[in-house]
Amino acid sequence: MDADGIRFHNVEALERVDSDGGRRLQRVPESVRTELNEGAQTRMRHPAGAELRFVPEGPVEVTLSSDVRDSLVRPFWGDFRAAVEEAVIGEDPQTVTLSPPEKLSTLRPSVEDDLRFAPRVCRLVLPGDHRGGHVRFHGVDGDVRPPTAEEVPSRRYLAYGTSITEGEAPSAEMLTYVNQTARRLGADAVNLGSCGTAYCDPAMAEHIAARDDWDVATLSLSVNMVGRFSVDEFRERAASMIDTVAGAHPETPVACITLFPHARDYLTGDEEAALAAEFREALREAVADCGHGNVHLVEGPDLLPTAAGMTTDLVHPGDDAMIRIGEALAGRLEPLLEG
Repeated sequence: MDADGIRFHNVEALERVDSDGGRRLQRVPESVRTELNEGAQTRMRHPAGAELRFVPEGPVEVTLSSDVRDSLVRPFWGDFRAAVEEAVIGEDPQTVTLSPPEKLSTLRPSVEDDLRFAPRVCRLVLPGDHRGGHVRFHGVDGDVRPPTAEEVPSRRYLAYGTSITEGEAPSAEMLTYVNQTARRLGADAVNLGSCGTAYCDPAMAEHIAARDDWDVATLSLSVNMVGRFSVDEFRERAASMIDTVAGAHPETPVACITLFPHARDYLTGDEEAALAAEFREALREAVADCGHGNVHLVEGPDLLPTAAGMTTDLVHPGDDAMIRIGEALAGRLEPLLEG
């Protein structure tokens, strides 16, 4: 969405906060958020994969704040990271000052041709999950405009899933498997990961189905449901989500990812490993029975065949494992986009 000369990427609502005049960024509209399970309602206020994008004519000041916890804001100019301008924002509004880097204005055309984003596009990358809180926008001072279609990727990759999708463990937002996949596809990423609360809610399925801004989608379904839902309940909810999303976009590929390897697979104990296997089989059955030719199955264990690079909770991939997932998943999705 665009507001105040800024493209709020992966943001579907700017909700007014009465206490300080700021507008809180949300990844889904309020009418969708309130229909999700209670935990997911909070998660959609964490701006995982959200960015403020604009093209400035000169120096610009953007004022932000963050509740729940502080947030690290990382500026990029196109694909180039501006490390010296990183800012930690807290509960009190804080102004981030940015100026177009002089060097990037004299890039050789051949260099710019290989970039996803035009280097004149300033991108304030916001943190997801434990790296940040609920970010509020208070205003911009300076001459800015939203980027044009030629200045950003033309492809869009949408991802729904758990905290692994939202980006729990990698050290930076750009290292999530969603962003790593998008980079390799030359695509823009829409991240609808929902930490601990990816329950295949009908409202989320309907929201994804109603969007017309994605060229490929992945549904990572869903380690959050193991132990909370029976296998039959999971199969039913997953099948309903697949039918809703794929049925609304019959020409657009939808890839369903079975459970990534995690502690149940890595630790001794046949009962827990067997439960994970049952959930993977239930998703295979849901995909096989869905009746939509645009639905494809991707095995989570194929994307992460070893435990190397996992965090010590044996659930969340760290930096290296996220990169490997992104490489493997992009390899699976590229042929679907070309086909």
